[in-house]
Amino acid sequence: MKLGIAGAGRMGLAIINAANEFADLEIASVWVRDPDAAKDMATPSGAVISSDLDHVVKAADVIIDFSLFEATEQVAATVARHGKPLVCGVSGLGDAQVEALERAAQSVAVVYDRNMSQGIAVLQDLVCRAAKSLGDEFRIEIHETHHIHKKDAPSGTALKLGEAIASARNQEGADFVHYQSERRGEVPGDHEVIFRSPTERLTLAHSVTTRTVFAQGAIRAARWVAARTPGFYDMHDVLFGGDTR
Repeated sequence: MKLGIAGAGRMGLAIINAANEFADLEIASVWVRDPDAAKDMATPSGAVISSDLDHVVKAADVIIDFSLFEATEQVAATVARHGKPLVCGVSGLGDAQVEALERAAQSVAVVYDRNMSQGIAVLQDLVCRAAKSLGDEFRIEIHETHHIHKKDAPSGTALKLGEAIASARNQEGADFVHYQSERRGEVPGDHEVIFRSPTERLTLAHSVTTRTVFAQGAIRAARWVAARTPGFYDMHDVLFGGDTR
C-alpha cells in the first residue's frame, strides 16, 4: 500500500520511520510546505517530496495528515477531488475544519481522531462502560499531563473522553466533568479518568512513552480505511468496527 504523508513535522517523520518497518507499506509521497526545509529528510528513494498537494495525493493510495489545522480544509478538498481515503490526526481543529472533513467523507472514507493511540480508543470504550454503569453519585474527573510545548488545555483527548462520557449518560454537554491539566517536561501524554464517590474510587488511565504510539495507530487506521466505503470514522471504529456517521 502506498502512503502519502501530509506534513513533515515530528509526527510526519515518526510515521515515515514506522512505515519503513513494514514490507507491504511504501512511502510514496510527502507534502511539504517548504521544499528547501525537506532537502535532508530521510525518505525512501523514489518517494515524491513536493509542495504540490495534488501531486502528493495522486501518488498515494491513502493520505495520512499530521500537518497543521490551517491546511486541513485544503487537504480534505484535495483527497475528495482525487478519490483517496484520508487519515487525519491534526490537533486543534475548529468547526470549519471538521466540516471540511465531513464534506470529504461524503465521497471518500475519512478517519479523524484527536488521538491516534490504539490504547486511547480502548480507554474510551472502558470509560463509556463505567459511565453507563455507575450512578450519579460518582463525581467524574479527567486529569491530563502533556509536554510544555502543548498550548491547548484541556487536551483534545481529555475533551474527547469527556464528550464520550456525556454521550454514554445521554447528556447534552460534559459540564459535569472536572478537568485538570498539567504541562511539564516532554511528556507525550498521560490521561486519567477518575470516578469518585463518597465510598470508592475507580481510576482508568493511559500513558504514552513515545510518539511512535500515534504513528502506529495512524498506520493501522490507514490499513483499515483503505477498504472502507465513504464515511466519517474515528479510531473507535478502526478498533471495534462501526457504522458510518
